[in-house]
Amino acid sequence: MNETYVKNVVEAALLAAGRPLSHDELVAVFDERDGVDAAIVKTALGELNADYDARGIEIIEVASGVRVQIKPAFAGPVAKLNVERPAKYSRALLETLALVAYRQPITRGEIEQIRGVAVNPNIIKTLLERHWIRIVGHRDVPGRPELLGTTRDFLDYFGLKRLDDLPTLAQLKELEDLRMQLSLPGAVPIAEPIAEPSAEPIAEPTAEPTADNVAAQAQS
Repeated sequence: MNETYVKNVVEAALLAAGRPLSHDELVAVFDERDGVDAAIVKTALGELNADYDARGIEIIEVASGVRVQIKPAFAGPVAKLNVERPAKYSRALLETLALVAYRQPITRGEIEQIRGVAVNPNIIKTLLERHWIRIVGHRDVPGRPELLGTTRDFLDYFGLKRLDDLPTLAQLKELEDLRMQLSLPGAVPIAEPIAEPSAEPIAEPTAEPTADNVAAQAQS
């Protein structure tokens, strides 16, 4: 099988899919008689990324597979193509999402206890509708409250392969401190995939307990 042909087919498949593709899905694009396996596909992906070194796109691996996306350095100019008004997410929504990500599985009541305020039902609804969080079970206590956790869509959106790739709360605090010191306008995104609206940084909870306590509990 011609290596250039394999590379071109893999590239075309990633561009046509418009979503992450697993290695198995890329292998399945080829006819069985071609003898293309996961190792050959992996080699083709590496060669494509090398080809993209001097270009405005790259291949990254996320939870659902691999995808072609715009390099962060060129996301700003390309974002001007979006005619729709970018979605804006409230600080409360981002704090809630951060707590689910770092403390999962977690109940709505536990989120409220940490933030010190009630969680607007529309926040949970929005996160569920965006498929960033899901119900993973129920806490074995009176009332059996729902346990919330993140999804693969959440990882894909923020360009993560696994939860271990999340920045630590200390790193997030350093980014926020740097932004304030430099008086930079706008947000500092953690990771931003192609053609998605920019969002404010995921903020640490400002209510008791402190960020250090949350970080300690997240690592436990």
